[in-house]
Amino acid sequence: MRASKPASAPYERPAKAPYATDFTHSRGRLYPEPESRTRTPFERDHDRIVHSSAFRRLRGKTQVFVAHEGDHYRTRLTHSLEVAQIARSVARVMGLDDDLAETLGIAHDLGHPPFGHTGEDVLDACMEGFHGFDHNAQTLRVLTKLERKYPAFDGLNLTWETLEGVVKHNGPLIRYGATLKDLPIAIQEYVATHDLELDSWPGLEAQVAAHADDIAYNNHDIDDGLRAGLFSLTELREEVPMVERVLLLVEKDHAGVDEFRIAAETIRRLIGVWINDLVWESGNRIAGAKPQSVEDVRAAGKPLVGFSDEMNEHQAVLRRFLMARMYRHWKVNRSRSHAKRILAQLFELFVSEPELLPPAWQQGGDGPRGQRTARRVCDYIAGMTDDFAIDEHRRLFNLER
Repeated sequence: MRASKPASAPYERPAKAPYATDFTHSRGRLYPEPESRTRTPFERDHDRIVHSSAFRRLRGKTQVFVAHEGDHYRTRLTHSLEVAQIARSVARVMGLDDDLAETLGIAHDLGHPPFGHTGEDVLDACMEGFHGFDHNAQTLRVLTKLERKYPAFDGLNLTWETLEGVVKHNGPLIRYGATLKDLPIAIQEYVATHDLELDSWPGLEAQVAAHADDIAYNNHDIDDGLRAGLFSLTELREEVPMVERVLLLVEKDHAGVDEFRIAAETIRRLIGVWINDLVWESGNRIAGAKPQSVEDVRAAGKPLVGFSDEMNEHQAVLRRFLMARMYRHWKVNRSRSHAKRILAQLFELFVSEPELLPPAWQQGGDGPRGQRTARRVCDYIAGMTDDFAIDEHRRLFNLER
């Protein structure tokens, strides 16, 4: 594990690498549009996402805690901004297109429903028999269909490279025997008209964004868990050796400082350790593969961005700790149980009585318990914030209003 050290010289921006995604050779948009005179195609994608309704709603969606439980806990919005910042920094130091990496960071969670992964599990169970639910496929659906603010097309009409990165940031979807018909229906429907080459690895910017997500939620869940009192700094250092090593250095450098600042500095340095490892290991992989273009990256047959084996071991230890002390904590379990009932009951009511949906969401349905109705209900619920879902449930099920 490599601890981060202060820079010995002023920062110098690296030159673009030959295997970086080149915006001047973008494969373009599904619906042709004139290019911007002030922004690159990827900057334009970024701005369209920031101005979308789905992005704004992330401020009210759970990361771990229900959004109204505290002002200082992460939401999907703050998490996405943190992922984007890490992705941008890593991409820049690696000589990649940092605008594309940042764009993928802010876009990656747009399809998440309310109440975090619990919401995703509930909607997937409710949609059994209706092609299921997957938050990554829902992100593609949001970006290409559900956002409706442009007169010439549905969705945001993003570049091929951004959509490829959103769908494939964790790697090829068609591999290990999986075929197109095994994938979520939203992905099947979209690639029928716009091929995203689902059997290849994405560009390095998407691979960076995927690992920036890991860095952000691993380290910031530590912060939220400490703030919530679900575990102590002492428990963390006793069970996670990587934290203990960094914490000792912080305590040596800042003796007598209060525990809150010690914890914050430890988390800040931990993020640096993760980033340094990612850059170092990825540099080794790229040097071994010797790609000369982004197409070489896609054809490499393996990921060229990743953590070292040592860091992956540390990550496994940390995740086991967080699973036991945070994600399965009885307080979190109570919120999760409440969320399950809210979403399951909303889905069952709407799919059985679609006339209760707002008029715009009734359009395109095919009657009670119909396939299209179920998807409309799923889209409606997936777009809700935590508080809106709670209020909608209260409006429909509380007879004492």
